[in-house]
Amino acid sequence: MTSNTVKVDENRSKRRKEMENEASESPQLSSLERPDLALSESSQSLYKPEALEKVLNDMNKEINNLLSKYAHILRQRAAMDASYVQELDGILKEARTIENHLKQKRESLRHRFTVIANTLQS
Repeated sequence: MTSNTVKVDENRSKRRKEMENEASESPQLSSLERPDLALSESSQSLYKPEALEKVLNDMNKEINNLLSKYAHILRQRAAMDASYVQELDGILKEARTIENHLKQKRESLRHRFTVIANTLQS
């Protein structure tokens, strides 16, 4: 059993050495091929106050830009809603005018029918 663990450890150390040799032979690997290095470098650079401040300032600018776009869209929609309210008010006024006109016509017809009915009864 101990011989098996020794063999496994030896295989692991051989693999590590092979990987180290490959890495040293091809130092121009992309950051995708070297995730540990890329992560450690980026995490170290984030701990620098200047870099963190720059990232925060950039994010602040981006957020302010998005908020101003959102506010602009809200203003446009509010203006559109106001125009809809004005249009609906105009339609409502027109409907009331038509309603009043129809009521006057009905009263006029009622009066005429009353006159005709009185004429026929006499």
